[in-house]
Amino acid sequence: MRIGVPKEIKVHEYRVGLTPAAVAELTARGSSVLVETGAGAGVDFSDDDYRAAGAEIAPDARTVFESADMIVKVKEPQLHECAWLKPHQTLFTYLHLAADKPQAEALVASGATCIAYETVTDDKGGLPLLRPMSEVAGRMSVQVGAHYLEKAQGGRGELLGGVPGVQPAKVAILGGGVAGVHAAEMALGLRADVTIYDISTARLAELDQQFEGRVKTAFASKAAVAEAVAEASLVIGAVLIPGASAPKLVTREMLRTMKRGSVVVDIAIDQGGCFETSHATTHDNPVFVEEGVIHYCVANMPGAVARTSTLALNNATLPYVLKLAGEGIEPALAASANLRRGLNVAAGQIRHAAVAEALGLPLAA
Repeated sequence: MRIGVPKEIKVHEYRVGLTPAAVAELTARGSSVLVETGAGAGVDFSDDDYRAAGAEIAPDARTVFESADMIVKVKEPQLHECAWLKPHQTLFTYLHLAADKPQAEALVASGATCIAYETVTDDKGGLPLLRPMSEVAGRMSVQVGAHYLEKAQGGRGELLGGVPGVQPAKVAILGGGVAGVHAAEMALGLRADVTIYDISTARLAELDQQFEGRVKTAFASKAAVAEAVAEASLVIGAVLIPGASAPKLVTREMLRTMKRGSVVVDIAIDQGGCFETSHATTHDNPVFVEEGVIHYCVANMPGAVARTSTLALNNATLPYVLKLAGEGIEPALAASANLRRGLNVAAGQIRHAAVAEALGLPLAA
């Protein structure tokens, strides 16, 4: 199989779909790999590094798309890239289609097989290819939240952990999944006053045990969320429904009760965001203010720490890339229910129920 790795072109997106080490694993097993020139430069992987691993170097993205059987990326293709895809090709990347109807329609029109990292599952029902970026985004959410709470950034001028004699800032984390847990770990490390909100009482019990009571837990009723928003200096949205749009947990009315200069970080923005006032931003212009509250809604948060993110992502995706390349796309999908759950689009049809419902598009029979 011929595998193509184009350079990412979203604003300040430096990650790359395959590292030289991953390429070496693939070429050792008989696959050929075509990498666009400069694709890894943003994370200090040179074209020579890829050549040494056995890859060929393509002069541009169009060549990669025209020549490859499977395209391995990080972020969703832009519309002009979707137009390059052909029915015989497979795209393996993050898609987040529930928040992007134009992209979904373009992928349907291409006829290509499109497998989304974020809906591939494991035997325990987890999301193994989303997990590493959720870990990064969770940890980053506290880092950027603390930064924008600084007065010079327009924030309240609060230190998350306070100091002796001054209470720490309150941090409310909406969602007790992977991103929420990693956000809590970071906030706790900074000595903030941390509460995780979730709708699963079983999950709240697990979190209470995991953090040995050092992090507060609360059931995420509408009233509890409203109270949390009013009291917290930093609110982190970390809610995920695989493949579907994120629920709008925080309304504009709730936001108006927040203290001026408080910060919200919407990790769920790739799936539409869980704050009513959220809209996607970029690393070029990461924040905006609504109702006196700073919103950080960057849709590719892990791109800010691109090298860490690339290495973590490749650790997770490489076994699946090897399986698809080694067994062939159809046999690999047929043999693995977990991989089949990653199938979002194929043969001109939406193949994931949550995506079809979110977009109001027909689901393949």
